[in-house]
Amino acid sequence: MAIAKLIMEINQSGIFEKSGIRLQLLLRALRSRNFRLFFAGQSISLTGTWMQQVAMSWLVYRMTGSAFLLGVVGFVGQLPTFLLAPVAGVLADRWDRRRLIICTQALAMIQAAALAIFVLTGIVQVWQIVVLSLLLGVINSFDIPARQSFFVEMVENREDLANAIALNSSMFNAARLIGPSIAGILVSAVGEGVCFILNAISYLAVIVALAAMRFQSVKHGRERHHILHELREGFSYAFGFSPIRSILLLIALVSLMGMPYTVLMPVFARDILHGSAQTFGFLMAAAGCGALSSTIYLASRRSVLGLGRLIAIATTLFGAGLIAFSFSTSLILSLLFLCLTGFGAMALVASSNTILQTIVDDDKRGRIMSLFTMAFIGMAPFGSLIAGAIAHGIGARNTLLIGGASCLAAGALFAKNLPKIRKKIRPIYVKMGILSEVATGMQTASELTIPPEKQ
Repeated sequence: MAIAKLIMEINQSGIFEKSGIRLQLLLRALRSRNFRLFFAGQSISLTGTWMQQVAMSWLVYRMTGSAFLLGVVGFVGQLPTFLLAPVAGVLADRWDRRRLIICTQALAMIQAAALAIFVLTGIVQVWQIVVLSLLLGVINSFDIPARQSFFVEMVENREDLANAIALNSSMFNAARLIGPSIAGILVSAVGEGVCFILNAISYLAVIVALAAMRFQSVKHGRERHHILHELREGFSYAFGFSPIRSILLLIALVSLMGMPYTVLMPVFARDILHGSAQTFGFLMAAAGCGALSSTIYLASRRSVLGLGRLIAIATTLFGAGLIAFSFSTSLILSLLFLCLTGFGAMALVASSNTILQTIVDDDKRGRIMSLFTMAFIGMAPFGSLIAGAIAHGIGARNTLLIGGASCLAAGALFAKNLPKIRKKIRPIYVKMGILSEVATGMQTASELTIPPEKQ
């Protein structure tokens, strides 16, 4: 009787109903069939991708013991994004994005299979890993801009776009949490080759999902100009508008100075924390755990309002987390600091992505997302190379200390310029109706006043 009475009271309180409403809000982009397919397929594929990344880093460090070569592999794997992403953005605005993504995923599957063959047959050498990393970098330079600009086509309701971006980031970081943990166990038990095989198989999931998508009508391409003309148009559009310019420059600096911390994780795992490949996997998973919690928070938000302030806070958290981690000699503390770092990094990237996707013109979406990719991923190879070289000279700890301090300075500068950025973005939000709910009850539209911290 007491239990039945308790259940009745809980039901009358509306807790279950409220929980259901919150869950619907959190997962609202999954109402779109095409995005559901993408979400399912990409979840499997990204888990394999993270397994390969961890296994490859550990393989290189096991074979060479060199932090510099870790930086070299990271450099060649991401350099093509810096060089080719702008061109890929033009093509993403011209071509069928779904077909382009299917092609890139198939090529990435072949790359993973080749790496598995080299490792399992025992003929793998460092130069082969470098070449295959370069090949994957070329593939990703075309895949990422197309995939980022494809969201607007997969989501049926435009107001769900921000939620779709946040859910995609959640999926990315759930894979980042699971993949390294599995990879650490597999590498310790059976070696790196199995991770590469599983990654190759995982690409089938996203390819099947993309092929199963249905669209009501075929979207014809816009009027085409010479590729150089469209490149100049994209750069002029991005850097001529201060909000886009500020976000891209912030992402580029953080990617250059802060994000290469992942390249140095094997050094911290083995030499500072005196662990194994499993320790390395736990460290990467800790950063993924923080990032996942960040994206769940972003997915639960109802509006893009307030993301500018969140970007400044997230950059500061990321820099502070790096500095704290650089001083840590305890595995438990290191995991906690990496959770903070992961939270800040993903909040910064996902919020920046959401604002850009919201304010950009549709006919330039592919090019702007290619510049975002160029800033986020394209700058990372230079950071990886620099981090590897500096760590070789002054140690991994001091390298992360410098990177964290640089991110703190960048966050402070962005916060200083935030009022000007809000002023530029505000008319776009008003035009799109994003601020219409706040205006309800006001006497006139001219009297609309939104607290700066909410914009």
